[in-house]
Amino acid sequence: MNKALQKVVPAVLLTSVLAGCSFGSGGAEDPNKEKVLKVMYYDERAFNQTYGMLYSALHPNVNIEVVSTQNLYRGSNNNEEGEEFDYDKAFAKLIEDEKPDVLILDSPQQYEQMSQDGKLLDMDAMITKDKYDTEGLLTGMVDYMKELGGGQLYGIPTSFNSQVMFYNKSLFDKYSIPYPTDKMTWNDVINLAKQFPIDGEPEERVYGLKAGYSGDLMEVSQMLAASEGITYIIPKNKQLTINTDGWKRILETSLDAINSKALYFEDRNSWGMARSVSMDDYYMQNPFLAGRLAMTIENNWLMQQIKEAQEYSPNKDQIISDWDIVTVPVSAQNPDQSPNMYYSSIMAISKDSTSPDEAWKFISYVTGDEYARVNSKASYNYNSFPVRTKYIKDEEGRNFEAFYKLKPTKEVINYRDYDKLPTQFSSLFNEMMRTEFTALQDGKKTVSEVLELLQVKGEELLAQDSWTDEEMNKYYEDLYKNQEQQLNQAAGVTTEDETASE
Repeated sequence: MNKALQKVVPAVLLTSVLAGCSFGSGGAEDPNKEKVLKVMYYDERAFNQTYGMLYSALHPNVNIEVVSTQNLYRGSNNNEEGEEFDYDKAFAKLIEDEKPDVLILDSPQQYEQMSQDGKLLDMDAMITKDKYDTEGLLTGMVDYMKELGGGQLYGIPTSFNSQVMFYNKSLFDKYSIPYPTDKMTWNDVINLAKQFPIDGEPEERVYGLKAGYSGDLMEVSQMLAASEGITYIIPKNKQLTINTDGWKRILETSLDAINSKALYFEDRNSWGMARSVSMDDYYMQNPFLAGRLAMTIENNWLMQQIKEAQEYSPNKDQIISDWDIVTVPVSAQNPDQSPNMYYSSIMAISKDSTSPDEAWKFISYVTGDEYARVNSKASYNYNSFPVRTKYIKDEEGRNFEAFYKLKPTKEVINYRDYDKLPTQFSSLFNEMMRTEFTALQDGKKTVSEVLELLQVKGEELLAQDSWTDEEMNKYYEDLYKNQEQQLNQAAGVTTEDETASE
């Protein structure tokens, strides 16, 4: 779902900005002259919470009409039987029918495609005319958006989301291990994690790194593959690329990391189980908060958890206090990029807008300094940051630049190209990968055996005709039933079906 839905500008911030700022940045504006601005966004209520309430208060003469895109995400459910839903065509038709001025795009891929299709208005002239401040934006963001736009700037994100690597400075000092640095590779980070001791009980020992949750080879390897920009298929060409040297290196590195016992993973047996624990128990169960984990890759919400634990835990002396952050591990070939960096809610102007000047006024405000200042007061909006780096800072001098030092990895795959594959391919191949990777992790197969088998079996799947809806439903029904039986068996629970079969 659109990440912009997570951002809410509280009413108290609206009150404060109205009390402390002037209305408009240019000449006097006739408050009685009504203007209409049509904005395409997922939902009217979400738009008003995030942008509209504040902007409308500052510009009461602007009537903002929201063109909702909700039904595009429900399109397949609304189609007539047998009719295949095409999101891109439906999106283009909505623009043609409703003629919005401002488009708030979900992804860089969507922005790139619309730029190539000539559907967006170039903003360079408007930026020059208004002396719009691009220097205060994220370093490299404008260049990145221009690269996607074929050399022209057609859109500006309002926020970004990223992950960083938190590290416990006290643990590094205790064991005389050098601190991690920005732009380390996965091999560097794993080797650093392996320098910490691995002895002791799981609930008490020190761990070097948390990277993922499950501890299975599937998750760890896909995380490393994403950083390296390695995929197992090029859907546009229906070309399988799993049996390659790149995947061999990924699996060998992942296996080495898992087998080193330096990595921390959550207890899978506790997932989904309702347990009543005190807040202090909750804090102490997190090894990073409890000071037992050297490095962990997380979003900025972890900062809030650290703060709460320091304030409310009765065991404050055990809660981490001396910590800092660096960038997530990167690829040696592309050290300035990360798949953990995302630009959100890209503001663009439709080529056919009837009010381009009014559209630019709106965009320049919500991507400008004042909006970033107000929005930054909302506790970093859970996982989002403003694109104005001036408002991304830490009073204790930590390396907050790590949040925005890397550029997003440019997607090499348009995920809508997966529609070109047999409908069952992704589900069946992912299950096949999980099975084979488990056999590899258990020492029952070699890396070469697994990759060769997946290449052959995957190509066989690609040659199949697409399954019908009934066949897909039957597959998922059987899959979920099998998974439920496995969970029950692990928990020692006997189901009615199993009792009857006996």
